[in-house]
Amino acid sequence: MSEETGEETSAALVLEQFGDLPRLVERPVPRAEPGRTVVRMLAAQVGHLDLNIVDGRFGILPELPVVPGTNGSGVVLASDTHPVGSTVRVNGKGVGLRRDGCWARHAVVPDAAVTAVPQGTDPALACGFFSPAGTAWAAVHSVGAVLPGERVLVTGAAGAVGALAVQVAARTGAEVIGVVGRPAKLEHVPPVAKAVLAADLSAEAVGGPVDVLVDTVGGPVLRESLPLVRPRGRAVLVGYTAGREFTVDLADFLLADVAVLPVNLMTRGREVAADAERLLAELSAGELTLPIERHSPDGLAEAVARLRSGAALGKVVLDLS
Repeated sequence: MSEETGEETSAALVLEQFGDLPRLVERPVPRAEPGRTVVRMLAAQVGHLDLNIVDGRFGILPELPVVPGTNGSGVVLASDTHPVGSTVRVNGKGVGLRRDGCWARHAVVPDAAVTAVPQGTDPALACGFFSPAGTAWAAVHSVGAVLPGERVLVTGAAGAVGALAVQVAARTGAEVIGVVGRPAKLEHVPPVAKAVLAADLSAEAVGGPVDVLVDTVGGPVLRESLPLVRPRGRAVLVGYTAGREFTVDLADFLLADVAVLPVNLMTRGREVAADAERLLAELSAGELTLPIERHSPDGLAEAVARLRSGAALGKVVLDLS
């Protein structure tokens, strides 16, 4: 409550300059508007997309000042469309990109950016599941078309997308090898896969050529992994946390005859929505696992540092409860 105006206030992380971290400030609780839903946020994802926006290094950037956060979850406080008290996730429709996002205790978002999730769903899971679940499903099925008996190499296998891609690929009947960049992460590769350190990547270490590469990190790891794919195999590219660029010798690339296939969840979200929702039910039931780190809003700097350095395990989430 503001002492000066008597108006109820709410904490929000506000970005004032690209390249700096947002500041935690108190501001008036946003009010309901036609076509908008007020959500009491309980959790918000800190993702690489969010950091690209904070850094000013994304193709769509908001006007400043702005509250970042492209994915969140909470409880509906006011809406003409969604039942008050319902548990929801928030993403899309420019949230965190063209308008204020989810890094706040209260958010006003377009009705169409709000999707119901089952009551009782862990807020951190509710806000963080869709991107890794949808991406992993698309990488393994829609794009990678993994078949029973194939050999699949997944990089970043202790991360959110990588860990789920390992589990989804294993369910197809594929043999899965999970690659991580740090020795401490070897034990966090889902046990359905053989765990290999990126520094040790070789045909011998992974047991010979693979049919499909699901690369979630890019950069040098992608460069070292690509030659392990058999001729006429598939390399599915998901992320670039280890580097946004890689170069190839075109003569060698053409000789290798490997299909390089990108996954863009922004264009595939609707197509994989039902599959992601099904995976959420299995995550909630403990049949699948998704690693999640939880941080308080005043611990944003540590959360960002862990995400940037690659030390974070799985999804990084702000606990706004």
